[in-house]
Amino acid sequence: QVQLVESGGGLVQAGGSLRLSCAASGGTFSRYRMGWFRQAPEKDREFVAAISWSTGSTYYADSVKGRFTISGDNARNTVYLQMNSLKPEDTAVYYCAAKNPGLSDYKYWGQGTQVTVSS
Repeated sequence: QVQLVESGGGLVQAGGSLRLSCAASGGTFSRYRMGWFRQAPEKDREFVAAISWSTGSTYYADSVKGRFTISGDNARNTVYLQMNSLKPEDTAVYYCAAKNPGLSDYKYWGQGTQVTVSS
């Protein structure tokens, strides 16, 4: 049973930083693509960033390029999202997700962690 557990969310002032963690278990994650998504109140869930365990390739939404960095620790099966220069519009519940790179949809999801950026 694949499990993803996020941590690291919280309240931060605009311009500040947070690092989210996603601990994965129950699967062979060396084959997976891991992603971060977020959902703000009354908005659709949106893609934030992704990383391929096998190649190390990273992908970012335009809105976070240059501010957020996704990375992974294979030994710990943990994915991180370092968020710098945070803005109030980054306020959302952030979700970690995993998928087989051959598929279009993310299959496994964490429970989410709240990030609130005050102005």
